[in-house]
Amino acid sequence: MIRTRAEDGLWTLTIDRPEKANSLTRDMLATLADAVEWAGAEGARALVLTGAGKVFSAGADLDEARAGLAKDPVWERLSGALAALPCLTIAALNGTLAGGAMGMALACDLRLAVPTAKVFYPVMKLGFLPQPSDPARLAALVGPARAKMILMAGARIGAEEAAAWGLIDRIVPPEALAATVEELTAAARAASAAHVAAIKRMIP
Repeated sequence: MIRTRAEDGLWTLTIDRPEKANSLTRDMLATLADAVEWAGAEGARALVLTGAGKVFSAGADLDEARAGLAKDPVWERLSGALAALPCLTIAALNGTLAGGAMGMALACDLRLAVPTAKVFYPVMKLGFLPQPSDPARLAALVGPARAKMILMAGARIGAEEAAAWGLIDRIVPPEALAATVEELTAAARAASAAHVAAIKRMIP
């Protein structure tokens, strides 16, 4: 349910469970975390997260969430591994981003989204807390008031509004998403891993 492709310094991790809106099980999250850590060890120069079908991810598989996945440290392991990667990281949102899946996108350097994508994190409605690092990363991008609008008021934000807030960096037609990823990762793929890492360290 997680497809991994590594070619020419670019690692692409695809959440492939479209029949369940790419909802995430613990095994899927652990596989993603393993792959991210592996990419770092192998000197990846760029890493992209995306989804199969028309939804990036609906967040946690609800059955597993009720059984304890919502509080599992695997979420923080994944977002922490992404944030620590010394390469360029991109969340290519092929559709809606919801719930706990927000953490992996927030931990990436860039977020692209198709025009129909929506972003929401219904922790207030579901009675869960967000993952520990997510509120600070969200507030760093959109400001504290808008972070509260998403986390506390349960707002669903469309792609255009998310881009205006700074949560999405570029809106891309679905048919151009892969080409845009290629374009944005080209410079990093052409550089050495050490050079990519050195530049990333210079950016707060």
